[in-house]
Amino acid sequence: MLGFKVCKRKETVTREWVKKFAQLPVANLSDVMSRMTAGGAPLRPFYTGARMVGPAITVKARPGDNLMVHKALDIAEPGDVVVVDAGGDLTNAIIGELMVAHAAQRGLGGIVIFGAIRDSAEIQAGSFPVFAAGVTHRGPYKDGPGEVNVPIAINGMVIQPGDLICGDPDGLLSVPADLVGEVYTAASKKHEAETRQMENIKLGKNDRTWVDATLARLGCTIEL
Repeated sequence: MLGFKVCKRKETVTREWVKKFAQLPVANLSDVMSRMTAGGAPLRPFYTGARMVGPAITVKARPGDNLMVHKALDIAEPGDVVVVDAGGDLTNAIIGELMVAHAAQRGLGGIVIFGAIRDSAEIQAGSFPVFAAGVTHRGPYKDGPGEVNVPIAINGMVIQPGDLICGDPDGLLSVPADLVGEVYTAASKKHEAETRQMENIKLGKNDRTWVDATLARLGCTIEL
């Protein structure tokens, strides 16, 4: 049925890439991707723990309905991140602590809900990675329709099944599976450069001449 199907994921990033990206801040990934890719400010972490990194299992859900999310949690492989486009609607929660417990028991890598969650205090007190756009006590329906493992978009960020999902306290982004090598190389260099810069700041050796040079190039008048 159109709009009501479960598809097989055709390709996915390898576990080796997951391990490598787990060492990089999301901000560095964003910088080298020209700051054009993001899940948007509404998607915030509701957990305390390590960075969330894993291949995407995508779900396109009817706002307020979580039937297909349940199916995705059941077919996802250990380490996968279930990413749900529920339209950003905050009227009904898509998941709560029971579904999070099920996902954790299965060894999944996280859950992203472009919509609402409930049992937020219990979820936030745990270490299982959950990102969501909001909170409500109103529970979900379980009637469908919806689709699993189809392309979805969250605030303009397109996610294909198998793309690499990365999240930390700064937010969330998706790295296309065919670009992980290029993004990793660039982000690693960025991270190394910022690490050296931090060391120089602590030693009082940080070069700030670029500020005045930039102001001069832009024609700024400085009266001090």
